[in-house]
Amino acid sequence: MATFKHPMKKTCYHYGLVTVSDGKCRPQMTRLKLCPDLLVLQREEFIFPDDDDGYPVDNKLRTVKLRRTSDGKLGISIKGGRDQNLPILVSKVCSNEDDDHLYIGDAIVKVNDIFLTSVTHDEAINILRNAGSEINLTVKHYKSAAPFLLKQHRQFIPDMDTNSPVDGTIPELQDRKSSTPSTSKPVPVLDSPCSVASDGSSTNWNGIPRVRRKWVDVVEVPLLMAYITRYIFGTDKLRPNAFEVRGMNGSNTGVIHINDLAVLSHWIKLISDYITGLTNHKGAIFNRGFKANDQISYMGWVAEGVLNRNQPWQNWKPKFFALRGSDVYIFESPPIEAGDWSNHSGNLQAYPIHQAMFRVIKESENVDERQHCFLMQTVGRESRYFSMETRQDLLRLESAWHRAVCQAVSSLRSTTFHVVYKNVPGALTLDWTDGFLLKPFASPTYAFTYSFSQLKGSSDDGTATLTLNFQDPSGSNNLIEQVIICPKLQELLYYMHAFLTAKVASVDPAFMSRGNAGGRVQT
Repeated sequence: MATFKHPMKKTCYHYGLVTVSDGKCRPQMTRLKLCPDLLVLQREEFIFPDDDDGYPVDNKLRTVKLRRTSDGKLGISIKGGRDQNLPILVSKVCSNEDDDHLYIGDAIVKVNDIFLTSVTHDEAINILRNAGSEINLTVKHYKSAAPFLLKQHRQFIPDMDTNSPVDGTIPELQDRKSSTPSTSKPVPVLDSPCSVASDGSSTNWNGIPRVRRKWVDVVEVPLLMAYITRYIFGTDKLRPNAFEVRGMNGSNTGVIHINDLAVLSHWIKLISDYITGLTNHKGAIFNRGFKANDQISYMGWVAEGVLNRNQPWQNWKPKFFALRGSDVYIFESPPIEAGDWSNHSGNLQAYPIHQAMFRVIKESENVDERQHCFLMQTVGRESRYFSMETRQDLLRLESAWHRAVCQAVSSLRSTTFHVVYKNVPGALTLDWTDGFLLKPFASPTYAFTYSFSQLKGSSDDGTATLTLNFQDPSGSNNLIEQVIICPKLQELLYYMHAFLTAKVASVDPAFMSRGNAGGRVQT
């Protein structure tokens, strides 16, 4: 990979040679150009001079005289033949060839008086070998065939783009043996046996007219709210040494192959950093129009596992995940305008974050080969199972989730549920400052009060009964069991989980000092 700074601007562009495929066909050499807001795939093309500038014209017959060298060679290599459904094409004109009127891409029509229009490759070689010391070749040029033949000599053809860097590797990886395609080494030429210096070692080539190389943009993928993935789309199968980038407008790079793992990792990180920067900037623009307690704290792509009932495997669909204020948003496609954050279009689903639970899935619990998974459970709805590309992405989301829960609960301050305690109706309040407060309706005083740090465990029957175990306020190691009945048990459990999560996230000294940071509400 090479980095190039535009001479008139401070913008840096990153270049590198890779191979790209559609996941089915053989990968083709491509150059990546990473811009501040675009990833561009470039195809190399050969630019030929005009016909009136001395370049041979298609379909015009020409006669070229060759003299055999002292070692019996003609100084040319050929490809094609009837057995290959190609004409006999000149694929190389070696450095010892005196005549400069034979070009790569010329088709040999006749050798002296022998026509080669319907001979096999081996027959053509034998005819050339036995044609004498001086040979008259009748040829005509095929400009359409020349680019394919010139690819093996590309290192000797100048690049038209003088502002573009020389293709190479990442500076910090120069000492590594990169498997990424590079123009820094000669490419071996595999041609017919009549080739001279066919190892490609010579640097003075005839037969190449005034051709220039040029990189032409083929695919552009906008990086704003794009995502990068190493998985085969829609599956849990990880591609080895490959990735693709998909834009929110439906564009995609195809499968980018890089065999050198260090170079692969460098490209993925570099592109990911550009995407993250652009997405964060878009979030900052959105936040200018949102209230202080309704700001976006996280935006990014996840993959959601969807059980396909007609097939025995898991399908994965990209979703755009966001945390804003006290709500969780899951979009089918990323929000572009401020109005996209309302559900008028049906593009999103929103959940109050204090009525949702976030749980990182252990590797032993993964449903398939997808890694870095988490489960989101919400009140009264089915759980949703998600995967992220890297562990760092998952940890970043988990941290953002905890901060959002802390902000939502601290803003909420308290919530109250109708319960029955010792056969007496009452109100159970979860209070950000005071913890658990239970007050019978007919009583002016509280039946009990406990801080969140005093909760040591809980259990429930899945219907209405909740048992809470608190540490004895007297300081003994005894636990005090309090049993309540709540018609909205599931909702209460989610709120308890949110308050406890928020307390841990806020690093409340009273809560942390009692060693209850790992306490969980069991459901």
